[in-house]
Amino acid sequence: MAEWIKKANPTEQQVASNEKVKSDVSRILLDIEKRGDAAVRELSTQFDGWDRTDYRLTPAEIQECMNKLTDRERDDILFAQAQVRRFADAQRASMLDCEIETIPGVILGHKHIPVSAAGCYVPGGKYPLLASAHMSIVTAKSAGVQNITTAAPPFQGKPAPYIVAAQYLAGADSIYCLGGIQAVGAMAIGTQSIDPVDIIVGPGNAYVAEAKRQLFGRVGIDLFAGPTETLLITDDSVDGELCATDLLGQAEHGKDSPAVMLTTSRELAEDTLREIARLLELLPTSAIAAEAWENFGEIILCESYEEMVKFSDEYASEHVQIMTRDDDYFVKNLQNYGALFVGARTNVSYGDKVIGTNHTLPTNKAARYTGGLWVGKYIKTCTYQRVLTDEASALIGEYCSRLCLMEGFVGHAEQANIRVRRYGKKDVAFGAPAL
Repeated sequence: MAEWIKKANPTEQQVASNEKVKSDVSRILLDIEKRGDAAVRELSTQFDGWDRTDYRLTPAEIQECMNKLTDRERDDILFAQAQVRRFADAQRASMLDCEIETIPGVILGHKHIPVSAAGCYVPGGKYPLLASAHMSIVTAKSAGVQNITTAAPPFQGKPAPYIVAAQYLAGADSIYCLGGIQAVGAMAIGTQSIDPVDIIVGPGNAYVAEAKRQLFGRVGIDLFAGPTETLLITDDSVDGELCATDLLGQAEHGKDSPAVMLTTSRELAEDTLREIARLLELLPTSAIAAEAWENFGEIILCESYEEMVKFSDEYASEHVQIMTRDDDYFVKNLQNYGALFVGARTNVSYGDKVIGTNHTLPTNKAARYTGGLWVGKYIKTCTYQRVLTDEASALIGEYCSRLCLMEGFVGHAEQANIRVRRYGKKDVAFGAPAL
């Protein structure tokens, strides 16, 4: 029977807050649809203190940001993007077109076709998250997207040099210094100066996530995202310092970021609690991490590996980190997760920043039914059919006619019947089943 060594203690304000977010986002999106650039400019001035007539960065502004990078910083960005590209290219290569002859004369197939235009949002409120540029833009390029628009908010009153550099080096076609709902709304809906895109991708705060949710259907989105989540699966093969570091390293994302540890070791659980208290005295981001840990942190003592699998799949966490004596057991048995981090030598930060897998991942239990951002999110798998012979058309037509009439679709049946008459040389009356 599992025992909670430390329970989550969420506040009671979230439901009311979420309803306000929905209402605010709906109002703002309608305003952008009605007034276009004028609404976007007012919103940018109001929320980011950033006012200009055109939010697309000029080549000179982009170069100014590039000039602020040291050689080391540029090389580091390029290294990270190369890792993302290498993995994304391999994923794209695994997506094969398909064509088969199902019966003589009948050809069915599918093609993988990239969307024409993607909008990649790069968050930059508390932190300039340049890694999100790699994850969205590089992956879109590997998918074959021809037109990539990117947007990121200003950081400390001006374009964030690291984000702009990452967007440029990744291959963005248009770079906007624009944040929040106004950025996502402008890219999805389109304005007088910003062309609409086919899909919006990238993480963001609660307002960005809600804007994507409300825009879904009008455009595609990568996934519905919430606060960053991490879950550790551990036993006595690791120590409390390592576990505490990995929990707090993700808790610093935001005050509502869940950080959960499952373990079969009471000693490790207690050691981790001590180390968390110690590290919070040292961590510069402790104000955020401490509140997240207080309200959304958990340590659960489990009786067995099997019980840890059960809890992990119930949580369906965005990030699941495995540090045990038998990591492969969990790799084989876990089903619900955004991404796995296997063994003490890796960690979620590697995945967030540089190792090559995508860091835009499902949250709020969405890992039960979807994975994260990858080249396939930018690609439509479209089918086609071709009937090569008279005999094949007549044969399919006879079956189709009878099946349509079972449903009462006489017009559908006649589409089949006319071909049975022409290609099968059979006398089929209008509205009658092809015998």
